[in-house]
Amino acid sequence: MTHFDSSTPFILIARIKVKEGKVEDYLKLAKITDEAVKESEPGMIHHTFDADPSHPLQFVWSELYENDAAFFAHLNNPPVSDYLSKHAALADSFSVEVYGTVGKECREAMLSIGIPVQIFETKCGYSRV
Repeated sequence: MTHFDSSTPFILIARIKVKEGKVEDYLKLAKITDEAVKESEPGMIHHTFDADPSHPLQFVWSELYENDAAFFAHLNNPPVSDYLSKHAALADSFSVEVYGTVGKECREAMLSIGIPVQIFETKCGYSRV
């Protein structure tokens, strides 16, 4: 079994419900943020913004981080800070699920962001590099 810690990959799923009449504005903000992340975060292995097929106001960010350091780079990236500051005016809800084991500092940072975060720690499995 692989040892999972701050140096191993993890998945973050952020679920968003956009306010009625704000979808177009939110999609513009998501596109700008996604492009900025692509250009500035090499530790972000996968980053998509997906629409819920059954609800026109619900969306999901799917993110695969190389490790905890990649998450901190994302959290401290100015375009991400800009996104988070504009998010409240456009969205009714925002919650995060993390699949994988993160280190103590990363866990504390995630839980202190001010949005609901649930962390599912790895019990078995492997990661390929």
